[in-house]
Amino acid sequence: MMSCLRLLACAALVVAPACGGAQAQDAASIKVLQRQALGAAELYKQHAPPRAASHELKLTLVYFSGSGWSRDAILKAVGETAEILGQCGVRLAQAELMLADAPQQYQYFQTLVSRELARTLQPAKPAIYFVTDTRQRPAFDAEAIGRGNSRTRPELADSVWVTRATRDLGIALAHELVHVLSDSGGHVEEPGNLMREDTAPGNTRLSAAQCAQLRDVGAGNGLLRAVAE
Repeated sequence: MMSCLRLLACAALVVAPACGGAQAQDAASIKVLQRQALGAAELYKQHAPPRAASHELKLTLVYFSGSGWSRDAILKAVGETAEILGQCGVRLAQAELMLADAPQQYQYFQTLVSRELARTLQPAKPAIYFVTDTRQRPAFDAEAIGRGNSRTRPELADSVWVTRATRDLGIALAHELVHVLSDSGGHVEEPGNLMREDTAPGNTRLSAAQCAQLRDVGAGNGLLRAVAE
């Protein structure tokens, strides 16, 4: 469930030491500075909500003080993502914007420290983390972790990790959320499809089968809620 492969310098492989007591001490300094509940009106401010919705989605959006991510940039991208998912009858009903303060190593995606971050913050799922960069190898600009690829890292299930290097942010975020909601790492070659391996401005469409899978699996995993008729 990964996309946007990057090649980085070997120096980026260095991870700040975070083991044993030192790691626990660092994790203890992770703090939530602010929580803000956002309704549909705010989330769709610049984008069109679906005309009809069969399912609702709630997200947690996590970013870090001093990371370079801004509230406005995040909400603009999330609004675009919501508009793309609308073609499947999915409405973004609510989001919690969580601003955290954490030591620098937690602002990079890397399984060991990111598991500790997720255990500490315990955000409602699906959760999207806006991080500085990745220290995973191979390196991806954005990475989705569903149920199928989180058995050895359960704290990271149902999450998306987005780096500052991510291009076409709203489209990339929609791509990764479809991976999570569908619990599938599959890609397609169909022109214009959102789930092509490389995200691009023209790739925003989802097929009826892809929409049905993300609705059925997402609802079955408790990530989507059916809208009462």
